[in-house]
Amino acid sequence: MELTQRKKKVLQCVVDLYIRTAEPVGSKAITALPDMKYSSATIRNEMADLTAMGYLEQPHTSAGRIPSAAGYRLYVDELMMDYRLSIDETKSINSAIEEKMQRVDKMVEKVAKLVSQATNLPAISAASRPGSVFIRQFELIAAGQGSFILVLMLSDEQVVNKLIKLPLNVGEAELKLLSAVLNASMTELPPEGYTAELLDRVMRSAGAAGSLVPVILDFAQETLRSHSSANIAVAGQSRILGLPEYQDVGKAQRLMESFDDETLKNLPAVMQGANGTKVLVGPENVAEELKDTSVVMTKFDIGDGLQGMIGVVGPTRMDYAQVTARLSYFAESLSKMFAKPEQPQLPEHIENKEA
Repeated sequence: MELTQRKKKVLQCVVDLYIRTAEPVGSKAITALPDMKYSSATIRNEMADLTAMGYLEQPHTSAGRIPSAAGYRLYVDELMMDYRLSIDETKSINSAIEEKMQRVDKMVEKVAKLVSQATNLPAISAASRPGSVFIRQFELIAAGQGSFILVLMLSDEQVVNKLIKLPLNVGEAELKLLSAVLNASMTELPPEGYTAELLDRVMRSAGAAGSLVPVILDFAQETLRSHSSANIAVAGQSRILGLPEYQDVGKAQRLMESFDDETLKNLPAVMQGANGTKVLVGPENVAEELKDTSVVMTKFDIGDGLQGMIGVVGPTRMDYAQVTARLSYFAESLSKMFAKPEQPQLPEHIENKEA
């Protein structure tokens, strides 16, 4: 079934109306929109097709439709209209971040509170040194009984290890070859440096031990992410209690309990290598606790090798255009605030007395 422009228009209207009302959307509500030229029957047919294609869901028989995770994803990628901040909004954000924040830990806490206030959603703020930890050396030590110990020596002088089972056709000689290949190709890389192309090349070079490479790669990436020092703060968790989706106390409590370091520590790593704003809709989230929510994140530069990240967590029904616009403006303003002024260059004929 083809996703025509008319279907996309109907889907866009459903998402926009559901964001505003938090109520399932029927064909009559779409027909009433000033720029909608199709009949109610035509819109009903298109909504039925979009439901069959997985972009809409019908929570109850004879009720209207609501967007699915796939529908939100298409909306964010193709259909969302740009949101233009008002002068009052830009003034409010600028005045909120004018105070100079010297200490990184205090800055992270303050930024999280400011973002939560600006978006009326739970907010996350983090500061980290991307790529500051890498693997210096791999060691593969045969442990007998069909297993070996994978040892990773990190750039921060820490050592981590894991016991891994060996395939039947891999012996000590193959482990030595694999160790040499790993140290030649996979050291001194950030987590995002372990690409599919590199994985394929190392597997082909490792011979019989090539099947171990994905296991080793997973452990290496997990280790690097967990050892990347990230200062994380969360603010505004209680704001979810005012949203229709979380009137169920049990559901709200489960989400609020997920706002901890263990759940959120991977979010800064998700931004590594990403440009602009990143949106994770429902099942796309890395943490199981966030599968029924959406997370919107963006980065900003702090200087001195530090990178900041701000984001919000909310229902999949959130106003993505407004949230991304506000986060982007926050990020741009914070980057400018932390930018160091360039030192004036002395003319060549003037001697620098302090040199």
